[in-house]
Amino acid sequence: GSNLISTDVNTENLAVNEELETENFWNIALFGVDSRTGVLGKGTLSDCIIVCSINKETKQVKLVSLYRDTYLNLGDDTYNKANNAYSSGGPEQAIKMLNTNLDLDITNFATVDFGALVSVVDAIGGVTIDLTSEEITHLNNYQVETSKVTNGKIENISGAGEHLLNGIQTVSYCRIRYTAGDDFKRSERQRQVIGLVIDKAKTMSPTALTSIIEEAFPKCATNIELDQLLELAKDISSYEIVDTTGFPFDKKNDILGAKGDCVIPVGLEQKV
Repeated sequence: GSNLISTDVNTENLAVNEELETENFWNIALFGVDSRTGVLGKGTLSDCIIVCSINKETKQVKLVSLYRDTYLNLGDDTYNKANNAYSSGGPEQAIKMLNTNLDLDITNFATVDFGALVSVVDAIGGVTIDLTSEEITHLNNYQVETSKVTNGKIENISGAGEHLLNGIQTVSYCRIRYTAGDDFKRSERQRQVIGLVIDKAKTMSPTALTSIIEEAFPKCATNIELDQLLELAKDISSYEIVDTTGFPFDKKNDILGAKGDCVIPVGLEQKV
């Protein structure tokens, strides 16, 4: 789409770890940005940062969220919250930040904003999630802004329990961070939703899936080719998410001057 950033990422600038033996793995960086305008480049914070690791032989997939407030080297020897890398240098710097800190070899990325996620969830007919009454209160509050940004309408939810959520409700669910577990729980909700979307996609016909991908593709910024995605989709029933977690595994919170409340990784070198 013309409103999106150029998806060219110079692989020379990504601090790729050449020593990794990963020919059987495809590691992709997934970014969810808080853009309100459809701009998916620098200047927008990546509130969702997920490393998706696909084992090409076994088709097993692992998802690891990097907590957005983690205090790390942004890939240019300055230190700040991890989500600032995207804001200051777009996907190229954000990938470099991931490779630098996590010793990875990522060259592919996909970035979505609220609108892209809303349209995908609506296209697959929604996802079913078990909600607490506290989550419902926050979800309904978040719908106000989510609906404004995506020009949709609000359908408030009531009553704890299972609900089939539409796109706006699902994005609002992914944004909740005021319950116990704050951002750690939020990143868990984001991984949960990815899993539910994939489960639903597995039940759809190849034709339906192809048209969803073709519709959503222009709303994302990515350097993955459309053909590659359609190829993956053909085989979607063989893929299985076997593990999801958040990183850093050991952490403490600390206020770091003007940088505010940061997540400090503990024993980063051993844990990577």
